[in-house]
Amino acid sequence: MSSSASSSWRQRTMGGEAVIDEIGKIEMIQDSNLSKFKSEVKSSQEHHFTVLQRETEKLRGDIEKMRSELRYEIDKVTAGQRLDLNLERGRIRDELANQNSETTNLTNKLDREIHALRAQLEAAKYEVIKYCIGTLVSISAVGLAVLRIMM
Repeated sequence: MSSSASSSWRQRTMGGEAVIDEIGKIEMIQDSNLSKFKSEVKSSQEHHFTVLQRETEKLRGDIEKMRSELRYEIDKVTAGQRLDLNLERGRIRDELANQNSETTNLTNKLDREIHALRAQLEAAKYEVIKYCIGTLVSISAVGLAVLRIMM
Protein backbone atom coordinates (compact mmCIF):
# COMPACT_ATOMS: atom_id res chain seq x y z
CA MET A 1 0.00 0.00 0.00
CA SER A 2 1.09 3.32 -0.72
CA SER A 3 1.52 6.08 1.69
CA SER A 4 -1.52 7.84 0.36
CA ALA A 5 -3.65 4.75 0.96
CA SER A 6 -2.19 4.42 4.37
CA SER A 7 -2.92 8.02 5.24
CA SER A 8 -6.43 7.67 3.84
CA TRP A 9 -6.98 4.63 5.98
CA ARG A 10 -5.66 6.50 9.01
CA GLN A 11 -8.02 9.36 8.35
CA ARG A 12 -10.90 6.97 8.06
CA THR A 13 -9.86 5.20 11.20
CA MET A 14 -9.37 8.46 13.00
CA GLY A 15 -12.64 9.70 11.57
CA GLY A 16 -14.27 6.47 12.70
CA GLU A 17 -12.82 6.89 16.13
CA ALA A 18 -14.09 10.44 16.19
CA VAL A 19 -17.55 9.19 15.18
CA ILE A 20 -17.36 6.51 17.86
CA ASP A 21 -16.26 9.12 20.38
CA GLU A 22 -19.09 11.39 19.18
CA ILE A 23 -21.61 8.52 19.43
CA GLY A 24 -20.31 7.71 22.92
CA LYS A 25 -20.72 11.35 23.94
CA ILE A 26 -24.25 11.44 22.49
CA GLU A 27 -25.03 8.16 24.24
CA MET A 28 -23.74 9.54 27.53
CA ILE A 29 -25.74 12.76 27.04
CA GLN A 30 -28.86 10.73 26.27
CA ASP A 31 -28.23 8.49 29.31
CA SER A 32 -27.79 11.63 31.39
CA ASN A 33 -30.97 13.15 29.94
CA LEU A 34 -32.83 9.87 30.50
CA SER A 35 -31.60 9.72 34.09
CA LYS A 36 -32.68 13.33 34.65
CA PHE A 37 -36.06 12.59 33.09
CA LYS A 38 -36.47 9.46 35.24
CA SER A 39 -35.53 11.38 38.40
CA GLU A 40 -37.92 14.23 37.44
CA VAL A 41 -40.73 11.72 36.82
CA LYS A 42 -39.95 9.97 40.10
CA SER A 43 -39.85 13.31 41.94
CA SER A 44 -43.12 14.36 40.30
CA GLN A 45 -44.73 11.04 41.24
CA GLU A 46 -43.50 11.35 44.82
CA HIS A 47 -44.82 14.92 44.97
CA HIS A 48 -48.22 13.86 43.60
CA PHE A 49 -48.30 10.89 45.96
CA THR A 50 -47.54 13.18 48.92
CA VAL A 51 -50.23 15.62 47.79
CA LEU A 52 -52.71 12.74 47.44
CA GLN A 53 -51.79 11.46 50.90
CA ARG A 54 -52.35 14.94 52.39
CA GLU A 55 -55.68 15.26 50.59
CA THR A 56 -56.67 11.77 51.74
CA GLU A 57 -55.82 12.63 55.35
CA LYS A 58 -57.73 15.90 55.04
CA LEU A 59 -60.74 14.04 53.64
CA ARG A 60 -60.52 11.48 56.44
CA GLY A 61 -60.47 14.31 58.96
CA ASP A 62 -63.47 15.91 57.28
CA ILE A 63 -65.30 12.59 57.27
CA GLU A 64 -64.58 12.07 60.97
CA LYS A 65 -65.74 15.61 61.69
CA MET A 66 -68.95 14.98 59.75
CA ARG A 67 -69.46 11.68 61.56
CA SER A 68 -69.05 13.34 64.91
CA GLU A 69 -71.42 16.16 63.91
CA LEU A 70 -73.91 13.58 62.66
CA ARG A 71 -73.64 11.61 65.91
CA TYR A 72 -74.15 14.85 67.84
CA GLU A 73 -77.23 15.72 65.79
CA ILE A 74 -78.62 12.18 66.16
CA ASP A 75 -78.04 12.32 69.92
CA LYS A 76 -79.67 15.74 70.06
CA VAL A 77 -82.73 14.55 68.12
CA THR A 78 -82.93 11.38 70.20
CA ALA A 79 -82.69 13.38 73.42
CA GLY A 80 -85.40 15.73 72.15
CA GLN A 81 -87.65 12.80 71.33
CA ARG A 82 -87.03 11.25 74.74
CA LEU A 83 -87.84 14.55 76.39
CA ASP A 84 -91.03 14.86 74.36
CA LEU A 85 -92.00 11.28 75.22
CA ASN A 86 -91.31 11.84 78.91
CA LEU A 87 -93.32 15.07 78.88
CA GLU A 88 -96.18 13.30 77.11
CA ARG A 89 -96.03 10.47 79.65
CA GLY A 90 -96.13 13.04 82.44
CA ARG A 91 -99.15 14.75 80.85
CA ILE A 92 -100.90 11.42 80.46
CA ARG A 93 -100.11 10.51 84.08
CA ASP A 94 -101.45 13.88 85.25
CA GLU A 95 -104.56 13.48 83.12
CA LEU A 96 -105.14 9.96 84.48
CA ALA A 97 -104.62 11.22 88.03
CA ASN A 98 -107.16 14.02 87.38
CA GLN A 99 -109.62 11.54 85.89
CA ASN A 100 -109.12 9.18 88.85
CA SER A 101 -109.64 12.07 91.24
CA GLU A 102 -112.77 13.15 89.37
CA THR A 103 -114.06 9.58 89.33
CA THR A 104 -113.41 9.26 93.06
CA ASN A 105 -115.17 12.58 93.74
CA LEU A 106 -118.17 11.53 91.62
CA THR A 107 -118.28 8.13 93.33
CA ASN A 108 -118.19 9.79 96.75
CA LYS A 109 -120.91 12.27 95.70
CA LEU A 110 -123.09 9.41 94.42
CA ASP A 111 -122.52 7.49 97.67
CA ARG A 112 -123.53 10.56 99.73
CA GLU A 113 -126.64 11.11 97.60
CA ILE A 114 -127.56 7.42 97.85
CA HIS A 115 -127.13 7.55 101.65
CA ALA A 116 -129.19 10.76 101.79
CA LEU A 117 -131.94 9.13 99.68
CA ARG A 118 -131.89 6.05 101.92
CA ALA A 119 -132.14 8.27 104.97
CA GLN A 120 -135.08 10.12 103.40
CA LEU A 121 -136.65 6.80 102.45
CA GLU A 122 -136.21 5.51 106.01
CA ALA A 123 -137.66 8.76 107.37
CA ALA A 124 -140.61 8.53 104.97
CA LYS A 125 -141.07 4.88 105.89
CA TYR A 126 -141.02 5.79 109.57
CA GLU A 127 -143.56 8.54 108.90
CA VAL A 128 -145.82 6.10 106.97
CA ILE A 129 -145.56 3.53 109.76
CA LYS A 130 -146.27 6.23 112.33
CA TYR A 131 -149.33 7.44 110.42
CA CYS A 132 -150.47 3.87 109.82
CA ILE A 133 -150.18 3.08 113.52
CA GLY A 134 -151.91 6.36 114.33
CA THR A 135 -154.64 5.56 111.84
CA LEU A 136 -155.03 2.02 113.19
CA VAL A 137 -155.15 3.30 116.76
CA SER A 138 -157.70 5.95 115.74
CA ILE A 139 -159.83 3.40 113.87
CA SER A 140 -159.55 1.02 116.83
CA ALA A 141 -160.57 3.80 119.21
CA VAL A 142 -163.51 4.76 117.00
CA GLY A 143 -164.44 1.09 116.66
CA LEU A 144 -164.28 0.58 120.42
CA ALA A 145 -166.27 3.77 120.93
CA VAL A 146 -168.88 2.57 118.45
CA LEU A 147 -168.89 -0.81 120.10
CA ARG A 148 -169.35 0.71 123.51
CA ILE A 149 -172.07 2.93 122.24
CA MET A 150 -173.81 0.01 120.69
CA MET A 151 -173.69 -1.97 123.67
